[in-house]
Amino acid sequence: MLEVLQRIESRNAIETAHRALQTSGQVFRYAEASGRVERDISQSLKGALTAVNGGHFASMTDPQQVAPLLRAINVYSGSFVVKSALQLAPLVFVRPNELRQTEWSHLDLDAKEWRYLVTKTNTQHIVSLSRQAIEILTNLKPLTGNGRFVFPSARTPNGSRAMSDVALLAALRRMGFDKSEMSIHGFRAMARTILDEVLGFRPDFIEHQLAHAVRDPNGRAYNRAAHLPERKKMMQEWADYLDTLKTNAP
Repeated sequence: MLEVLQRIESRNAIETAHRALQTSGQVFRYAEASGRVERDISQSLKGALTAVNGGHFASMTDPQQVAPLLRAINVYSGSFVVKSALQLAPLVFVRPNELRQTEWSHLDLDAKEWRYLVTKTNTQHIVSLSRQAIEILTNLKPLTGNGRFVFPSARTPNGSRAMSDVALLAALRRMGFDKSEMSIHGFRAMARTILDEVLGFRPDFIEHQLAHAVRDPNGRAYNRAAHLPERKKMMQEWADYLDTLKTNAP
């Protein structure tokens, strides 16, 4: 396995090598649980790969760290619009720009879906909205629903401009989380890690929901609706799991 991972690294694809190790670990953990192997050999390779450079976004991926973060967001005393954006961020784990620039016209609260164009890949994306996400958006709509953006800038009362990334980062810092601990982009890594390692969802479901360029075994790109029923279930279980963390439930 190390030889294979090092070949991936040699193509200057360090992140891909780490992702391959993570996915292999899921396979071996299943094999161990089902009695096919004695142990997860991928654990022995922790630290064997080249470290990902410091350009990565800070993230909390340990549930024990995530719980106090979620509770801090829930009692945030600043702007209600900023608080709502921070509450929605872990539930949908989209890219920060996509979160800030959410438009009401892209949301279908009855169908519990958010559809928009991912500018990074120029592809259409569907986010299934959990019951908790719908509640946040429903509570926010009377305040910002007459404008274009769900999370408008405080400087444009008519909602013609989206909130700045500084507003969300400043809120995190005000709550006591510094740049080495958490970033807005970090909600994506949080979901990716915990959905895989704690909740045990299939990596391809997670990658689709992250709007990554996932391809099938024949090299064909999946369409935006691939595994949508399974992803819808995953998003609701994820939201319910975050609720258990917030309330310290078993």
